[in-house]
Amino acid sequence: MGLGYSLIARPILALMDSEKAHSRALLGLRFVTFTFLGRMMLRVLYRPRKVETECLGMNFSNPLGLAAGMDKKAEAMRGWETLGFGFIEVGGITEHEQSGNPKPRMFRSSNHNALVNRMGFNNPGSEKMASHLAKSSKPNIPLFLNVGKSKITTLEDAHLDYATTVSRCEPYVDGFVINVSSPNTPNLRELQKDEDLARIIVEVQKYSGEKPVLIKIAPDLEDMQIRSIVDTARSLGCAGIIATNTTIERPDDSKTMDETGGLSGKPLSSRSTQVIRLIADHTDGDWPIIGVGGISSAEDAWEKIINGASLLQIYSAMVFQGASVIKKIVNGLDKKMKAQGFTSLEQAIGIARRG
Repeated sequence: MGLGYSLIARPILALMDSEKAHSRALLGLRFVTFTFLGRMMLRVLYRPRKVETECLGMNFSNPLGLAAGMDKKAEAMRGWETLGFGFIEVGGITEHEQSGNPKPRMFRSSNHNALVNRMGFNNPGSEKMASHLAKSSKPNIPLFLNVGKSKITTLEDAHLDYATTVSRCEPYVDGFVINVSSPNTPNLRELQKDEDLARIIVEVQKYSGEKPVLIKIAPDLEDMQIRSIVDTARSLGCAGIIATNTTIERPDDSKTMDETGGLSGKPLSSRSTQVIRLIADHTDGDWPIIGVGGISSAEDAWEKIINGASLLQIYSAMVFQGASVIKKIVNGLDKKMKAQGFTSLEQAIGIARRG
């Protein structure tokens, strides 16, 4: 199926505007998983082996999750579960509904296996999202909500914006990701400063109940800033961290790379692994890290795990390789574990640090 995607589907999708291709792929997944027969077919074709792991007080059938941004409105949750993801992150969602930045705002670079987006948190807003989640069947795998700040909300009131979304959506999800690192909302990354971040975390935790709250950080921070964010978040009881969001750095000045926005995909791989290692070293491997950025193979995934990631997420790899990449990565991790003589994924986490 991976070859079929490369030869047929990918060239067709490549002719479309990136955002339209994304919407049609989501619609297609929803359509196929609407019937029992469709779900059965996808399971047979794509479902990976079980590589069970425990993290954040939850059980995961495998460590690979869907990153935020792929399913902003939680439209295809049953589909992602059917394809074999171990967990899903939907959103980002802001308190207020917003249309995002002007189009075009999503760009593909096949040469780099990378995407550039400046979506600007286009989303239905927390009220509509809560209503949608209330009516939807909750997946049988952990579901996280990525929470951002509305563009119209001042930085001073950001904590209230995040908290409103969390309070409205709390009954319907298993955990929250505080996104203070998207490059596409003006000045949002300033909220990674210790005092601003602390204010957001404290306010959000008033409404998150016992559910884990994680922080998602940018890869463009200085190492010292990353350590400081980690210390702040840990001291306030955050359950873990997602490393990393998209980058504003560019590998070259080709046409797509000249577009403004956050870059994801292969060029981000090395820096996101560096950040994972930095956090794991700083916390002595004692704080859950979800590794994301440039994972497109079992080798990429393994590299992040042995440097300290407990869980993983993909986005761009789905665009360039299709759904077969899930099975390829998870089954590949299973092989690598067994080749090393490990009986659980936990034994592999951070072994590059301990070597």
